[in-house]
Amino acid sequence: MAYFSSPRPQSSSSAIKIVNPAEHDDKAKLQAKRDSPQRQCRNILIYGSCRYQDKGCIYYHPPVEGSNNPPRPDSPLPASLSAQAVNAPVFVPKAPFHAIATPSPTSASPFTPSPSPSTFYPNHAEYDDYGDSVSNEIPQTLEHQLVNQYQQVDYDDHASPMGNFYQSQQTTFVRQPLDYHLYSHPTPDAFPSTHFVSDAIREELHNRSETSQLVPLPGHNLPDELQGYHSLALLEPSVTERRKFFSWYSTVYRATSSNDGVLYALRRIENFRLMHQAAFGAIETWSRVEHPSIVRVREAFTTRAFNDNSLVVAYEYYPNAQTLFEMHIKQKPPVFQHGRLSTFSAALPEATLWSYMTQIASAIKVVHEAGLAVRMVDATKIMVTGKNRIRIGSCGIADVLMYDPRQDTAIAQQEDLAMFGRLVFALCCNNLAAMNTLPKALDVMGRQYSADVKALALYLISKPGPHKNITQVIDMIGTNRLLHELDDMHSSVNRLEAELMSELENGRLVRLLCKFGFINERPVFAREPRWSETGDRYIIKLFRDYVFHQVDENGNPVINLSHVLACLNKLDAGTDERVMLVSRDEQSCLVVSYKDVKACIDAAFGDLARASR
Repeated sequence: MAYFSSPRPQSSSSAIKIVNPAEHDDKAKLQAKRDSPQRQCRNILIYGSCRYQDKGCIYYHPPVEGSNNPPRPDSPLPASLSAQAVNAPVFVPKAPFHAIATPSPTSASPFTPSPSPSTFYPNHAEYDDYGDSVSNEIPQTLEHQLVNQYQQVDYDDHASPMGNFYQSQQTTFVRQPLDYHLYSHPTPDAFPSTHFVSDAIREELHNRSETSQLVPLPGHNLPDELQGYHSLALLEPSVTERRKFFSWYSTVYRATSSNDGVLYALRRIENFRLMHQAAFGAIETWSRVEHPSIVRVREAFTTRAFNDNSLVVAYEYYPNAQTLFEMHIKQKPPVFQHGRLSTFSAALPEATLWSYMTQIASAIKVVHEAGLAVRMVDATKIMVTGKNRIRIGSCGIADVLMYDPRQDTAIAQQEDLAMFGRLVFALCCNNLAAMNTLPKALDVMGRQYSADVKALALYLISKPGPHKNITQVIDMIGTNRLLHELDDMHSSVNRLEAELMSELENGRLVRLLCKFGFINERPVFAREPRWSETGDRYIIKLFRDYVFHQVDENGNPVINLSHVLACLNKLDAGTDERVMLVSRDEQSCLVVSYKDVKACIDAAFGDLARASR
């Protein structure tokens, strides 16, 4: 602590100062070395050369290799020089000092690492801060620092000496996607898979949530309210060629229900006039059909909110869903490969095809047993809502549009099987019109898929008969494939349950953190301004600092999520493990167990809960 003490004036004391003789000798040698004229010039050590070597510099200058000049003899010490002049480290000429010119960014040469201090300035013989003329070039050491600090900045600007260090302000604002990785990276090493949902599932769910909350674009002239639905948004992209739904044009919207606040998909049939009110009876029947491979029907109504007679049917909404046509049949944009643009369409794997056919057959069976017909087994109406998960959409609309009380349902069910067969050919050939050239479609199917797929497709498009039904189709699919599909579904359920269990543990910790928030730093309670700083609440405050406000030996904050999770889990369990809690001023130290801290939290939260009633 001697370097903190201030020098005191010498007093006439009789005490004798004890001096180390070796130290005295070292000081004498240092003084003699400092006064020696053989001391090497500092310009040589710093800059590699001295520009005042032949102009009266009194210090030693070693000979330069490759120079024809003989070594300069030692200069005797002039008698007119004082001791202060001898001790001067650098010779300073009596010349006026000129201001340093502003360096130009464009005159700097590229940086090259130098092997020795004598080559720092290859374009300048030597550098002296007190010279008559100052170079306008940037020292390369400074340039090297700037390059390291601004690696991604293009420093080339003739208009301003600051260059492009400060980028121009952007006038347009583009909405950025959600940073899904912020919720799961970096994951604690101690809890890699038990406290967090996997990145793939988290990103997919956040993607769906973002799509559900997108603000509708203006300019579509949509009504503000539609039979108990609001916040309408167009789901289908605006295309020049609109597809017809039977003989009518249709549009799909996303809307929020005013009754339950849930998002629904509304399919609107334009310019449709309802002739029979009994046609809505099929919608009521469809609303009672529940199947995992069918998009459930909610309700149907007519409206003039779009300035015409429109039929609107509400369905369950699945964000980011794609149709089978968009995912497997629609031609993808060309990709630049091997020096040229090429279109590539991969064939649908047979395992995925069997999974699709199993789900469709199961949905058709449920619908036929309910006395209805699907009438929508089409690639443009079947949606893919997940990995190999499909759902038949737009059900019930055909029953309203083509309402006929005398129509035989058995004929419509036979048509469902024929549409099923055409869908299989379209998926196998990547073409909706594959049935138009049946021999070619059979050849493609025979080369890429097994004989069972071909036999099932031919059975579906065969002539209708009394023995042709969906039960026979399921028998042709086979028990082994049905069991395989069942096993995959059970594995998927087990995986999702495991992911849910990891988030279930996080829910306990959130409730515990909420109790911390209610108790800590509460300003006034029961007319006590320092309620949160006294009694058991003081222990809770110290424990909060122990969990969240730790620092290392240098005073830097410690951000350790594993430590936080471990402490909160021990606190929630109320273990007997003891911890040492230290106050911020390091004047108080308490040794308590997690069980004691939990009891303090329960008591304090109980006081707050009773006062809030």
